[in-house]
Amino acid sequence: MINFEEELMKFHPSLEVEDAEDAIGSQDLSDMVDVLVGMIKEMKEE
Repeated sequence: MINFEEELMKFHPSLEVEDAEDAIGSQDLSDMVDVLVGMIKEMKEE
């Protein structure tokens, strides 16, 4: 039978996952609302 407590103690996250978290977290991603707000501001300025 699998000892889950023992297996959890052995677990170490992959460095690739940590690198991916840093890369994704550092990007400034705009969503659709940000794009629409920007478009509306541009239209009002004209």
